[in-house]
Amino acid sequence: MLPCVCWLQPLLVLLSSVLRAQGENCPASCLCPDPHTVDCSGRGLIRLPDEIPLDVRRLLLSDNWIPRIPSDFLVLYSDLVYLDLRNNSLSHIEPGTLSTSSRLVFLDLGSNNLTDIPSGTFGQSRSLIKLRLGNNPYLSMVNEDAFLGLTSLRELELERNALSGLQVGALSQLPSLRVVRLEGNPWVCNCNFANLFAWLEENSHKLPNGVEGIECSLPMDGRQVSLSQLSQDSFRECQITLTLTDLLIIIFSGISVSVVAIMTSFFLASIVHCFQRTSKTSKGDEEESEE
Repeated sequence: MLPCVCWLQPLLVLLSSVLRAQGENCPASCLCPDPHTVDCSGRGLIRLPDEIPLDVRRLLLSDNWIPRIPSDFLVLYSDLVYLDLRNNSLSHIEPGTLSTSSRLVFLDLGSNNLTDIPSGTFGQSRSLIKLRLGNNPYLSMVNEDAFLGLTSLRELELERNALSGLQVGALSQLPSLRVVRLEGNPWVCNCNFANLFAWLEENSHKLPNGVEGIECSLPMDGRQVSLSQLSQDSFRECQITLTLTDLLIIIFSGISVSVVAIMTSFFLASIVHCFQRTSKTSKGDEEESEE
């Protein structure tokens, strides 16, 4: 028995030193359940913690009061694949902040105070597979190029925000998209919504509850209706088609207006010229009479 204990002693010392080193590298008030995970969830943080290990792969920062992410925060964390910033006080993400983490696979920015998602926010995060942006009550604008370059993105959550409209290009440029959540937004079914409605009908299999799970308000009376009650004919008035006769009328009207403008200018110029000549003649007569 004693030889076995002696043989295990060096192994126990090594294991103890490893565990102690992990604890020393862990940020204060956070937990590090394994060498590549830092869990700072629900710690009442008002800023990002210091001394995060450079080889961190899973960073959990949910349920805090963090108001912003420095634009260079992710530069050193090239191994980061999972970032959870859910339920903080983020109001803005500077373009390019997240583009430096090329291995990021999962990103949760839900339940914050984001107001818009501008172009270039995610840069070249081509490995990103799941993006959560739901439950941001002030998020009312998503740029058409906000998700440009996210070629691997499969799941996009934009539910329960303040979106009344969305340019269809923001979704159509995601070749790997499999699931998109858009329910719970104050959509307005006006002409600006027509293209998005056509895309949703064509891609209803990507919606967890189909088009039945999304409602919009009618522009006339504000009444809420399910998208399943609408069709392409509902937006027929938004489709303006011009016949050959209409085009000829427009062209002729433009030419006529131009001709009238030229003639008016010429007429006014002639009147001014005649007035100037009359004034000079009258002045000359007065000078002769005085002599």
